[in-house]
Amino acid sequence: MTRTADRGALLLMLLTVMLWGLSWVAMKYMLLYIGPFDGVFMRNLMAFAVLLVVQLVGGRSLRMPAPGLMVAVALFQTAGMQTLCQMALVTGGAGQVSLLAYTMPFWVVLFAWMLLGDKPSGKHWVGIVLAAIGLVSVMSPWEGLGSVQGSALAVAGGASWGLGVVLAKRLFQQYQPDILTVTMWQMFLCAVLTLPLVVLVPQRAIDWSLPFWLSMIYMAVFASALGWWLWMTVLGRVSAPVASMSALGVPIMTTIFAAVLLGERPSVWDYTGIFFLFAGLVVVNSPKRRPQGRAA
Repeated sequence: MTRTADRGALLLMLLTVMLWGLSWVAMKYMLLYIGPFDGVFMRNLMAFAVLLVVQLVGGRSLRMPAPGLMVAVALFQTAGMQTLCQMALVTGGAGQVSLLAYTMPFWVVLFAWMLLGDKPSGKHWVGIVLAAIGLVSVMSPWEGLGSVQGSALAVAGGASWGLGVVLAKRLFQQYQPDILTVTMWQMFLCAVLTLPLVVLVPQRAIDWSLPFWLSMIYMAVFASALGWWLWMTVLGRVSAPVASMSALGVPIMTTIFAAVLLGERPSVWDYTGIFFLFAGLVVVNSPKRRPQGRAA
């Protein structure tokens, strides 16, 4: 890879981190204007429409790959993750919820072991232990049940995301589908899977104001459609460990944006949890050492 390509990929990764970091603040802000399930439904339906136009303009196939597995990926990686985290944002801060949701890599290790037979290595267990300490610190059960409930929803969202990643890995290994096509159908299926919650669960009335539309457009077009396209582009230009490590900047940016825009102030226990969670993430995502003398 040339130095120019390296610089371009890093700039795209930085833009992705900024877009996704701000998206958690936007999700928290949208709760002033729309219920959590309505928000997830509209966001994904609009993102699907944007990606559908991109697909049609590009002349790509619209055929859904492996419908059964595709539904499972959408159920856990998008619908489950987004609805659980959106519910967590009702009572929790954007920085804290995003941090707990980004425990996803640890859940990937565990689910890959159970479903794919990928046994965790020693460094994975070290990372999981560090993450467990961080989770307890962030959730702070000694501060009351209310704190635990919101944090548990965010952790469940991260677990759902992790299971979805493992299922998506199986989808790509078995069928090698087009990435944008998968993303487009994932958005559509997420909206469909969320629809029963929209219909059956009482929520606040939607405030169709200008701030609502600006937030929704940002979430649908920039955070979802553009964000996913940027992420896939970066994955095509840098190694997976580099991309994964760079994505760890999302909860950091969320914490900064939440402090500036929402006035959130992390506690000492939050900072302690951040330290242990990121230490664990660094361990889990660190590349394997190659034996000396062996060709790359």
